[in-house]
Amino acid sequence: MRPPIRLRLFSASLVMLAVLAACGGGSDSAPTPTPDPTTPAPTPEATPVGLTLEKIGGFSTGQFGVSAAEIPAYDAASKRLFVVNAQLGAVDVLDLSNPAHPVKVSVLDATAVLAGAEINSVAVHDGIVAVAIQAPVKTDPGRMALYRASDLSFISAVTVGALPDMVTFTPDGKTVLVANEGEPSDDYQIDPEGSVSVIDVRNLAAPVVRTAGFAAFNGQAAALRAAGVRIYGPGASVAQDLEPEYITVSADGATAWVTLQENNALAKVDIASATVTDILPLGTKDHGVAGNELDASDTDGKTINIRTWPGVRGMYQPDAMASYTVGGQTYLVTANEGDARAWGEDNAAYWGGDATKGFVEEFRVKHLVNKNGWASRAGDDLPPQLNAMAAGGLLDPATFGYCGAIAGDPAGCRADAALGRLNISWTMGYRTNPDGSPMMFNAAGAQDPAGNRLMYDQLYAYGARSFSIWNASGALVWDSGAAIEKFLASADCKLGRDRSIPCADFFNSGHDEGNAKDSRSDAKGPEPEGLALGKIGDKTFAFIGLERMGGVLVYDISNPASPVFMDYLNTRDEWLTNPPDLATAGDLGPEGLVFIPAKDSPNGKPLLVVGNEVSGTTAVLQLNLRY
Repeated sequence: MRPPIRLRLFSASLVMLAVLAACGGGSDSAPTPTPDPTTPAPTPEATPVGLTLEKIGGFSTGQFGVSAAEIPAYDAASKRLFVVNAQLGAVDVLDLSNPAHPVKVSVLDATAVLAGAEINSVAVHDGIVAVAIQAPVKTDPGRMALYRASDLSFISAVTVGALPDMVTFTPDGKTVLVANEGEPSDDYQIDPEGSVSVIDVRNLAAPVVRTAGFAAFNGQAAALRAAGVRIYGPGASVAQDLEPEYITVSADGATAWVTLQENNALAKVDIASATVTDILPLGTKDHGVAGNELDASDTDGKTINIRTWPGVRGMYQPDAMASYTVGGQTYLVTANEGDARAWGEDNAAYWGGDATKGFVEEFRVKHLVNKNGWASRAGDDLPPQLNAMAAGGLLDPATFGYCGAIAGDPAGCRADAALGRLNISWTMGYRTNPDGSPMMFNAAGAQDPAGNRLMYDQLYAYGARSFSIWNASGALVWDSGAAIEKFLASADCKLGRDRSIPCADFFNSGHDEGNAKDSRSDAKGPEPEGLALGKIGDKTFAFIGLERMGGVLVYDISNPASPVFMDYLNTRDEWLTNPPDLATAGDLGPEGLVFIPAKDSPNGKPLLVVGNEVSGTTAVLQLNLRY
């Protein structure tokens, strides 16, 4: 993996800092409580040896496959859960006083803030609820609104960037950060800039918004690409191409890191000055080496075939991210889901050849590399931007000879049981000239300026089928490698609330098609997506939600260089019916997770709450600690 390099942007911001230092809390700021000298100091929490997960309760919306339970947040004082319900475009408010039986008590509806709007994310800090609100037209500016958890009263709202996708507080609660993804319109006619809104909420009634944008990097596209940042949207500036997805904040509240999922990078933000100071490329994962194996096919007889594939690289492309501190150093934990750009995929004009109507980068290997070219895919799934570059693609025999590639013919590498079914990005991996333009080859596989074939030396797949730990500069400290897929294929892995169903029987199944064993192997495998961290005593645990296969993995990450597997719980009991019977299926498609420490928990035990978007259920899991 190429080591990350920093692309620094420095700006004089002393005037802004002085203004911020002079700003005091407003009239609606929460008063600082006076400590009670008679209250005994809290007893330090004991450090467990390990833990197991147990589902003790949950709430079901009864809605399947419409994202009716996504992102959860918890308020300790009111004992309320706030769960994003995309099907309603709102937040469900659940009473968690009895964790075994959460009860829906109300809804936060954003349409009073912005007509026709939808809520994408929610966060809570000391009784204040922040929500990220998407405009009816997703390319229009969104909103961030504040409510009181105790009585759900509306406090205030401010305008933020397009498609605010994630919201979080700084640890002191004085600042709210919003990741404005800025996705293009579905017809690719409008492409807003991505940004991060930095919102001072010390005066709750009158929040102040500043924007950490990427426009200052617009002249650095070539350097960013050379460093490994994916800047590739047709006609897009750097600021338009970068799409903030998820945010984590350092313990001191000074720095934020933001996942740029499609770009396979992180942005580093100085919160005091609301400035993006670094863009950190994450590099790629070599699936050709032992420890990084994957199952690449969904049509190889529903067999589990986890093996090395030289020439295949995985882009980390994290979704959720969290941070923690060890030895005074900040570490970043990422769930490496992966994501492809697919705009205009439902537009017949795009597939008919009009490149202005969309941009789809995903293509199967067997369709990309073919001795006869890709003309037979025209009008079906051939991206017109790819078709404009050449008439076909080939595999370099020096790299792919192991699966049968020869000069002018990818041959056996195209087989469904080999690499043929794997979804990869056609936008990278082909040989280029010194100026970055595609190097052309003839149909016989020889370099030829008059030829019309691309030569792929590497193939780039989406996501790394893993979770990773990085240092504050974006350097990889540890990655789970192939451990997740190997565990799901092993006899040690069991499914269901009573843990009696062999995981291998439903290996790499989809969250909406349980009996389709191996169906996700050609895509992104189990898709680690959601992530939460919890500190218990002196240990830090990571909870990773597997979007497709389902369930939650637990690792002890107290030593960032050597995490230890703890547990896996997947409460899905019914795997044979498509679509599944919600009354018996269990929880499908974990999206967001929140850890509740014992001191804040309604039952005095540490809990993990999971929003499951496919089953529309919110699961309450208890952490049973071992000492």
